[in-house]
Amino acid sequence: MKYLKQLMVILAAYFLGVLMQLVFNLPIPGTVLGLVLLFLALLFGIVKIEMIEDICEVLISHMSFLFIPAGVGLMTSFDMLKGKVIAFSVIIIISTCIVWIVTAYVVKFFRKVC
Repeated sequence: MKYLKQLMVILAAYFLGVLMQLVFNLPIPGTVLGLVLLFLALLFGIVKIEMIEDICEVLISHMSFLFIPAGVGLMTSFDMLKGKVIAFSVIIIISTCIVWIVTAYVVKFFRKVC
């Protein structure tokens, strides 16, 4: 029952994000808005870490299982991706490097602050 309550907190943020996206016709996906709402709720103390900590550990421990639908979606889209392998490879390499650089600067910033 504890996990269900904690999951409902996360799902409430998700549904609020999807609802905001639909009502205001925003170009940002509802899932991202829900994640931002959950972050803000945690930041301002509306949601305490203890309220979602256990279910987050469960979800993280099963994260590889949660990527299966995305992998299957890619496998079913191979016909669309045919002939664009080089473009996608370049995009993947560039975006990975950008993530590495941004992560390094964020960690460097937080090490100075904390």
